[in-house]
Amino acid sequence: MSRVRKIAKNTTMLFVSQIITYIMGFFITMYSARYLGAEGFGIISLALAITGILVVFTDLGLGTLTVREVARDKSLVDKYTSNVAVIKLLLAFFTFILTAVIVYLFGYADEIKLVVYIITGSTLVNALSGIFYPIFQSYEKMEFQSIANVLNSSIMLIGTFFVIFYNLGIYSFATLYLASNIVVFFFIVSVYIREFNSPSFNVDFAFWKPTLMMALPLSLVSIFSLIAYRVDTILLSLLKGSMVVGWYSASYRLMEIFLFLPGVFATAVFPVFSSLHLSSHEALKLSYQKSFKYLALLSIPVSVGTTVLAPEIVLLIYKSAFTPSIIILQILIWAIPITFLNYIFGTILPAMNRQNMLLKVTFMAMILNIALNLVFIPTYSYVGAAVVTVFTELFIFILCLLILSRTFSKVRIQEVFFKPVVASLIMLLFLLYFKTNLFLEIALGAIIYFIVLIAIRTFQDDDWDILRQIMGRK
Repeated sequence: MSRVRKIAKNTTMLFVSQIITYIMGFFITMYSARYLGAEGFGIISLALAITGILVVFTDLGLGTLTVREVARDKSLVDKYTSNVAVIKLLLAFFTFILTAVIVYLFGYADEIKLVVYIITGSTLVNALSGIFYPIFQSYEKMEFQSIANVLNSSIMLIGTFFVIFYNLGIYSFATLYLASNIVVFFFIVSVYIREFNSPSFNVDFAFWKPTLMMALPLSLVSIFSLIAYRVDTILLSLLKGSMVVGWYSASYRLMEIFLFLPGVFATAVFPVFSSLHLSSHEALKLSYQKSFKYLALLSIPVSVGTTVLAPEIVLLIYKSAFTPSIIILQILIWAIPITFLNYIFGTILPAMNRQNMLLKVTFMAMILNIALNLVFIPTYSYVGAAVVTVFTELFIFILCLLILSRTFSKVRIQEVFFKPVVASLIMLLFLLYFKTNLFLEIALGAIIYFIVLIAIRTFQDDDWDILRQIMGRK
């Protein structure tokens, strides 16, 4: 199977699973937000933000390192699996203690503390599943992770209806996260044993130090990125309260829905980038440039369309209690085109063993994000937090683009963005003057966008060749 078809196969599997997951996630978010209200939804979102930052200490870059090294040398699979499993168990225990200390120091109410503890338990179980995901990824067998994603969301959706039907409280919602991750963990373990047999568990302490040192830059990248990504929610909770967190998180959840696209793409392409870095600089350069082009084409219309349709989207999903979320979504959605492209940078730099450079960028972005949030949140509340998010992503984009321009031919921004911007503006005119059912507007807007792209010859011969390879016709 060609590299293009492998990427397409794995991307398609993850894409389909994520589509199913996000459809179910749409209903989970909608019904839980309506049921809990802005304040209750804010508490759940705050717990997810805190654990979302601290869960990085359960991995410390080991997952990414495992994918890179096993993708290059399959004989290392047992060595990495057995040793990483033991390390992660120890890290999970440390993470739970750290979470308890931080929640205590922040002085949150008892209700918030308990919700945080329950959701922390769920993230720790998910971290243990993360022992096996990198092995599937390095073997480019994404179907198992795809099934796990759908299984998790199915349990969450069924559980959400159960909690609402029996009029249960916020603790029951938190417990759903724990229950779904426990089921997924046992599923992943059973699949791994079937596919690769039981890991040998030959613990080699001499292996730990060099492995952790190699993973350290990757772990710090994750830590800095997650702090920059989640600190706004925590600061809003401390400075403005749970209701504001609920409004902000409602829009953030909608923005995050679109991030599955670059996430799926990056997951599928990372082992390919890692291999090409050693075998073919020209092929790596082409993959980088095409990735840049395609993610730009996908992301720009999302921002334009969502900006126009935000009032309809928010009121449909959350009802009038979340009206402040409209302006938040209209601002946050402009982080999407930048974030899509930043996923490429965050994938290709570690694949090229340049994680130290990525580390410097994410550290500067974290400091900038915290400083700006501390300045703008007290005065501008959720609007300030949303603007800071977009600006931080732009800061990362500019620095990474400059770094990679030294290695590859500089990507011409005007060529990447010009045609999708033209097509998006034509789509915008349609959305402004054609008002009907929201879902029909979205569908027709997308059709118009791609028709315009084809009409202005956005796709070259090599793009069509790649499509034919994906379809198995070449």
